[in-house]
Order: sequence, then C-alpha cells, then structure tokens
Amino acid sequence: MRRRLGMAMAALALAALALPAAAITNGQPDGNDHPYVGLAVFDVQTPDGPVPSHRCSASLLTPTVVLTAGHCTDGTVQARIWFDEVVQGNPEYPFSGATSYDGTPYTNPDFAIGAGNGLPGFALRDVGVIVLSEPVPMSAVSEYASLPSAGLVDTLKNKTGVDIVGYGVQEQIHGNGPPVWAGLRVRLQAESRFVSGNFVHADEFVRLSQNPGGGTGGTCFGDSGGPDLIGGTDTVLAVNSYVTNGNCAGVGYGSRVDIPEVLAWIQAFIP
Repeated sequence: MRRRLGMAMAALALAALALPAAAITNGQPDGNDHPYVGLAVFDVQTPDGPVPSHRCSASLLTPTVVLTAGHCTDGTVQARIWFDEVVQGNPEYPFSGATSYDGTPYTNPDFAIGAGNGLPGFALRDVGVIVLSEPVPMSAVSEYASLPSAGLVDTLKNKTGVDIVGYGVQEQIHGNGPPVWAGLRVRLQAESRFVSGNFVHADEFVRLSQNPGGGTGGTCFGDSGGPDLIGGTDTVLAVNSYVTNGNCAGVGYGSRVDIPEVLAWIQAFIP
C-alpha cells in the first residue's frame, strides 16, 4: 500500500508540476554554519530485504531526533544520515557504516498526498522524524536545530530573511537536449525571503521566494526535508516540501512545523 502511495505521489507531482524539493540553488558552501543539517538516505523493503531508495536533507534537533519531510519517510523502513559537509566520494554512501548514523523513520499521522485544492494542498503535514539508534556526539555537530514557538510563522513580515540549507542538485547543465539538473552531495546554504499573504493552506505552509536572478537562493530537486530557518538563527520554521515548476524558480513551499499539533507530535519523540 505504501509503495503504491509513493507511486501515486510521483504521478501526481508530474501532473500538478508540484515537485519534491530541497536542494539549494544559487548557494554557497555551508562550512560549519549549520553542522546539524545532514544528508539522509531512506530504505524501502523488497523481497530481498531493505534497499536504499532516495535521499533527503534533515536537521538534528537532539542527539537522537532528526527532523525531515514526511514524503521522505513515508513508506520507508530504515534510514541513515551523514553530517559531513561533503558526502560526495564517501565510499560507504549510500549504505550504513562508520561515518553514518542509523535510525527508524516515522511519518506524521496526518500526512496526506493531494489532500487540498491547488498546489499548496499537494502534500499536507509533510513532516517526518528519524529516531537514531545511537546519539550523535557534540564533537560531530557542535549545535542543534531548534523548534519554533507555536504560531511563529504568523508573526513574520513579508520579505523576512530565511536561510535554506541542504544537499543535492545545484545547477542546470544545458546541452543538446533538455536542461539537466546536477550537483554533488555537498551541504550548501542560501538566503531566501518569506512571502506573506493569504493563499490556500497558508495555515499549513510557508511560501518562499526562489529568484536566483534577484540574488536569492531557492530549493530544487535532490533531497527534500531541509530546514527553512529564520535568517541568522537555528530556528526551523518549516521543512522544504515542494517547488512548482521544473526550473525551480518563482516560489517554493515548506511544511510548517510551528503548528501546535505538529510541534506536539515532534516533541513526543524528544526524551
């Protein structure tokens, strides 16, 4: 059933041009600015056992609790995460090893595909958690991401600075055929802007500017679930959910984590 749901999600994404997001365009190497943002790989069950299926970005909230997107965790049976800025070239990737941390994925019980009208209703409550089997030491990350207060997004002014952080595709390569998105498994950061105003499901999503030509960064294909942070802080407003066109331009949407029910669900995993 979950595999069929995942296939339905992919078909709906293509039909609606609502495409899973999370990598950073027009970004800069993150260095050690957001060491708690990691690259997660998720496994699905097959007749031969669990096999790696896809990757996403994620944020470490505590030594054992990781925040990501619900469409990353949905239908998966196990996960592992790296917190190195550069995962490209790691011979252990995408399998477990000494450089990664293993965990169990959980999907918000209210997660639903195509539950609302229009693009903002593409994937409601798109929030997931990974509970790690062993704690990540402070020597590996130095700090954690922070959850927001309830309703924080509703207090933000238009064009409030938002920092986006993630791994994955970063640029379009133009050749004889259609443009191809490419990029190494490197953690990047960029600055975006909060776009306020009433839109369908504004109570569930943040809307962020994606305008590399205007100097701001954006999210794109590769690994959803990266954090949308209040500029200059470690406070997560939302997790990257989807973009609305194949050029990763215009606006992108993040699933809010400041909703009281979502916060309560996340906090239930925190000892």
